[in-house]
Amino acid sequence: MQAPSGISLPDDKPPPPTPLSKPVIFATSGMGGVMGWCIVHPFNTLAVRINLASMNPGAAPKPFVAYASELIATEGVSSLYAGLGAGCLRQIFYATSRYGLFETFRDAAAKYRETDFAQRFTLASVAGGCAAFISCPVEVCLVRMSNDAAQPAAEQRGYKSVFDAFGRIMGEEGFGAFYRGSQPFVMRAMLVGGTQVATYDQFKTFYQKQIGAKVGTLLNTFFSAMSAGLIYSVITMPFETTKNRMAFQKPDAAGKLPYTSTPQTIATIARTEGTLALWNGFFPYYGRCGGHTVTMFFFVEEIRKIYRRYRG
Repeated sequence: MQAPSGISLPDDKPPPPTPLSKPVIFATSGMGGVMGWCIVHPFNTLAVRINLASMNPGAAPKPFVAYASELIATEGVSSLYAGLGAGCLRQIFYATSRYGLFETFRDAAAKYRETDFAQRFTLASVAGGCAAFISCPVEVCLVRMSNDAAQPAAEQRGYKSVFDAFGRIMGEEGFGAFYRGSQPFVMRAMLVGGTQVATYDQFKTFYQKQIGAKVGTLLNTFFSAMSAGLIYSVITMPFETTKNRMAFQKPDAAGKLPYTSTPQTIATIARTEGTLALWNGFFPYYGRCGGHTVTMFFFVEEIRKIYRRYRG
């Protein structure tokens, strides 16, 4: 039986969203990443500074709230946005390629078999590793700019902008300095790809079935993103710590760097500072990871809705 014009039968289902072109997928992924990063950047600054503060001999770790309050009181609220330009530029490369490549790989694989979690995890991990390698130079600039003000005046590098940082690192230390922390960064990104992008994709289906939160709604996005953010924060924090140490380190008087590889850095931190030191700054790190997961995917979903609505 055919329903009269303008009337839907009860068992009618809304048509699936119109597939987006590859340029739109990559562009909306990058835009969502940048917009989300602008919101969570203060958490990243705090996470990096708390994490690297443990490098100072005899420095006792401070609670997140106490550290944040002291930083704002001594350096001002603007200190929380140190390195924002580098963070946004990083998202242009990192979020665009990571989420864009994942959706490209996933859609290509779906032509041959139904996509399951194992396949999502593998494809997202590969996409994450590729994205990290592409954006590693900007990541080094971000880590250095975020923590520069915490150093003694004589040791501060004083970068004026992300482009100044890039030019000085290139001129003073060579191109290889951009990839000092590439091992843990790529490994972390592969874990992030699997534990963030893939679990987010899986959680969307889970929460729709369990609590009736439809995919694409704010409720589903929030629960899925925070769940994925918690999982990947716990798993990837040691690699974040390793990446920060390797990216920020300076050679000693003999020109030798204290950290030379991912396993050596993790082992050194665990042996000299205790295993839990690998998770120093976890709460702001989760605020950054969970918060950025929520805001990024929310903006991506909303931007795509707007695009579909006005594309006609």
